[in-house]
Amino acid sequence: MCDVRIGTLLVLTGSLFILSSCKDSHVREHKEWGDVFASYGIKDACMIFRDHAHEQIHLYNRPRCLQRFTPASTFKIFNALVALELGVAHDESLVIPWDKIPRRPEWDKDMNMREAFRVSNLPYFQEIARRVGRQNYQHYLDTVKYGNMKMGDSVKTFWIDNSLQISADEQLGFIKKLYFDELPFLTRTQSMVKSMMLREDSNMNRIYYKTGTADIQNNKELYWVVGYMEHVMAVKEDPKSMNKSGVRNYPYFFAMNFEVPRSDTSQKWGDIRISILHQILQSYGALRDE
Repeated sequence: MCDVRIGTLLVLTGSLFILSSCKDSHVREHKEWGDVFASYGIKDACMIFRDHAHEQIHLYNRPRCLQRFTPASTFKIFNALVALELGVAHDESLVIPWDKIPRRPEWDKDMNMREAFRVSNLPYFQEIARRVGRQNYQHYLDTVKYGNMKMGDSVKTFWIDNSLQISADEQLGFIKKLYFDELPFLTRTQSMVKSMMLREDSNMNRIYYKTGTADIQNNKELYWVVGYMEHVMAVKEDPKSMNKSGVRNYPYFFAMNFEVPRSDTSQKWGDIRISILHQILQSYGALRDE
């Protein structure tokens, strides 16, 4: 089976795609995806996308796909995995009381992990981080090989202060392992986190993702979205097949980021990243109409 990891390939081949186990056709660059970003005035962006059924990698802006950035709130996927695995949170119903410090209306209340994950409640997950502790995080960062695996000085900010960094390529590999329960966590743990990632659900398409936003150097703001989608198809299985459900899920994995000037508030960039994701999924044919 062709299991392409672009970062690994570049290390091994010195910045050229020389595929030892796959044909060149398994990796395709899409310059036309740059037009989607450009239509919103975005100049610095990347997208990497894996069609698992066809064992193909599709990408836009290969150098940036390999460039590491702070994971920002996409790290809440990892954060939740560790907390659930260690029993810091028995399940996603763990309630952490609001500390009564006003920050954002959507954060300023008592909430459980599922709610906090959905609204990306930073104080909630900072308290989770305090309870997990540095030693536990470092163990799992090293075991998973998550990005540069660096924590910096503070256990409550290392995923937002540029200490920890990860590339879109590495995010893609992480999400793929999560989907197939291949991370070093219990299946129960991984299933709960995947359920929290579900954001769009229809008869034919389910999209799971986590977004992230962070201030970075040169007065820029970084926007992430990482996750996967399943295209659900009804099938007529062979009577001897182990699949008795009558449906099959075809997964696609993605990681995208872009940056814009911090002073540019002309558009709702958080909403735009999801719009761009939809446009690219639709252009590829992964996201289909009902």
